[in-house]
This record gives sequence, structure tokens and C-alpha cells, in this order.
Amino acid sequence: MTRARDDTERDDNLERNLRIVEAVLFASAEPLSAAEIAPYLDPQAQPDALLAQLQRRYAGRGVNLVRRGSRWAFRTAEDLSFILKRESLEARPLSRAALETLSIIAYHQPATRAEIEEVRGVSTGKGTLDILMETGWVRMRGRRRTPGRPVTYGTTEAFLDHFGLEALADLPGLEDLKGAGLLSARLPPGMQVPLPFDGPLREDEEPLDPDDPGLEESPEEDRNA
Repeated sequence: MTRARDDTERDDNLERNLRIVEAVLFASAEPLSAAEIAPYLDPQAQPDALLAQLQRRYAGRGVNLVRRGSRWAFRTAEDLSFILKRESLEARPLSRAALETLSIIAYHQPATRAEIEEVRGVSTGKGTLDILMETGWVRMRGRRRTPGRPVTYGTTEAFLDHFGLEALADLPGLEDLKGAGLLSARLPPGMQVPLPFDGPLREDEEPLDPDDPGLEESPEEDRNA
């Protein structure tokens, strides 16, 4: 009887914690990490395991629990997205320059403004980068350890969430881009889509200085742009 009672109590605690995770995620306007959910749970609860179990429970339903980087959120099932399309009202629709810049940052990150311009073949105004940061899809990662210490840019978890990606590795590859008509089928032999990097600062990057006024581009980078 004692074992049966212990098993029942353990099952009840598990179900209670699953319901808490479910409620916290439904109530949040933004995706949440396991660490952000943990304070709502019993001290001995394992949020990562609970999230994985809840994800399995919602598989096949109209709403799925999905992972976006290190965060989790409920989203409309992909096969039903045409019914419940989430409309995003943009004060200013992204320009062609902004879309090109966002694509380059996504695939080439961490990238400086000069590196973005080298890929695009034209100069990139700081206003373009400001707009992308206002959307929450691009962030300043750090500064390159080179003369002028230019700022390096990368994408955010909000970028992953908006475009339905679990990780940057899920970005379309070369053949996918060709099939979608986004790249010419007649490309130079050996051309490859770069593998983006979204981990911690690399050896050639240093942290942003919080005392850097406005975290503006350095004069050296402006001269080289």
C-alpha cells in the first residue's frame, strides 16, 4: 500500500508540474527558457524533462509545443498555419536592403557591417541595422578583435521564433534556396551556403563594453564602410 501511495503521489506531482509548465507557457507572450519556468515548479522538478514530456503530449494536436533556440512556446501546428495565420503589423515594412542584410547576418554571423557590405557589394546604412534591431531579430554580439573594434551582429531567438526555426541549423540549404527560386540554378561550381554560428563569443570577438555610449559603431568602422 505504501508503494502504491508513493506512486500515486509521484504521478500527482508530475501532473501538477506539467500543468504549471503548460499554464506558464500559455500565459507568456514570449517564448520561455527552462530556467525561467523553473521558479514556478517544485524544487525537485526537472523543467527540461517536463518540457520534453509536454512536447510529446501536444504532438499531433492543433497547437504544438516547439523549441526556438533555448526557449519554448506554444505555436499553431505547421499544417494548420494557413488557417490561423499570425498577422504581424509592421510600422515600416522591411526594405530590400534590410531583407538582404538580415539574410547575410543569418548565414554569415557573427558579421560586422564591413563584412555585410562586402557580401552585398554596396554600403549598408546604420539605419538599416537599427531597423533590424528594432524588430528584435538582430542583436549586437560583441566587437571584433581587429583595428577599430567593429561591432559584430547576430540573430536572436525572436528571429528563430518568427521564422519557425528550432535552431540556425534549420535555415534552408543551397538546394532549398534554389528550389524556392531564391538563388539561380546556374551558380559557380563549389559554391556553398555558409554554416551560421550562434554560440558564445568566438576567439576573435570581445564583449561589448556597457560604458560604450550608445554602443555605436567605432570611427574606424565608419571610415572603412
